[in-house]
Amino acid sequence: MNNIWLSVIAISVIFLATTLGSSFVFFFRKNLTDKVNNLILGFAGGIMIAASFFGLLLPSIKESQNLYPSWSYVAPVVGFLLGGGLLYLLDKVVPHFHESTGTEEGPKTLAMSKNFKFFLAVTIHNIPEGLSVGFACGLALSGNTQALGYAALSLAIGIAIQNVPEGAAVSIPLYGEGMGKGKAFLFGTMSGVVEPIFAIAGLFLAQLSVVTPWLLSFAAGAMIYVTLDELLPEARKGGYEHYGLWAFMAGFALMMVLELVL
Repeated sequence: MNNIWLSVIAISVIFLATTLGSSFVFFFRKNLTDKVNNLILGFAGGIMIAASFFGLLLPSIKESQNLYPSWSYVAPVVGFLLGGGLLYLLDKVVPHFHESTGTEEGPKTLAMSKNFKFFLAVTIHNIPEGLSVGFACGLALSGNTQALGYAALSLAIGIAIQNVPEGAAVSIPLYGEGMGKGKAFLFGTMSGVVEPIFAIAGLFLAQLSVVTPWLLSFAAGAMIYVTLDELLPEARKGGYEHYGLWAFMAGFALMMVLELVL
């Protein structure tokens, strides 16, 4: 399978996973149990941290060494910090709700319910995930090696795993709040629309080789920020912290195996 098709599959799967999770509103009235939630999110967190390092930061360092041999450390370090900084800024300017801690961030407004603010939180955090997949696909297309294509696909699969419970976490509470199932499903699906949009944008940006190391490290910083700020706290619910912890270890180990095999 060539890298064009691998990129198409990678970009599609992250959106379809959110849609799948949102469809749970038609079958369930309650969210996933804490044990299952911790296992899924911990596993996805391990994949995303490992993918950020192996699939984004290491390629960023290598590209930077080739392009800027005398100051190769600048692009990976600065891009990484800027990626985290952007997510921090979005946290401060967009009203949203962190379910894990029960706290609200951003400007205070009474016009939105907590569930709608959670929808905004998921949407915000999906942006760097889309960019990450797009940059990885763009690197695979410009590098023209199948190993890079499969690395981009493995990154997308890791993101897709955690998109399933995220989609459900948006649609089911909105239905419980009185919204119709169809509309709740639509809102859950819409929270994931930003991913393919930003993935396609990232794919084209990655063709500009001079900025590739900056983009890759930027995406890594944003993804790691999201994982530490939202995903891993959500994987420690209900006193079942070790479910999430060992699932994280398994996810990280799986990504290491994939990196060695591909």
